[in-house]
Amino acid sequence: MKKLITWTILAILLMIGCPWLSVEFAGSAGMAICFVLFFAINPLFSVFCGVFAGKDIKRLWLLPIISAALFLVGVWLLFEMGEPAFLLYCGCYLTIG
Repeated sequence: MKKLITWTILAILLMIGCPWLSVEFAGSAGMAICFVLFFAINPLFSVFCGVFAGKDIKRLWLLPIISAALFLVGVWLLFEMGEPAFLLYCGCYLTIG
């Protein structure tokens, strides 16, 4: 249970915190930071999350789902609510995880 909570907090920081920081403080470089997040950092986190969850599948099977759901919540809150393109990203991150 402690591992799930730790990874969930890490997912919150990465999937919601980093996009929020890029929207609030990056200025004109915000879009470039979002591209790096969407195409490099978030997929790598999904891979590590899936590998970690695979080590103890009975307890941590929910971790890739939590990670993808937090991504979707974060981008819908920060960018545009209901944007269907983010559903594709969410599905890809879930598949990777």
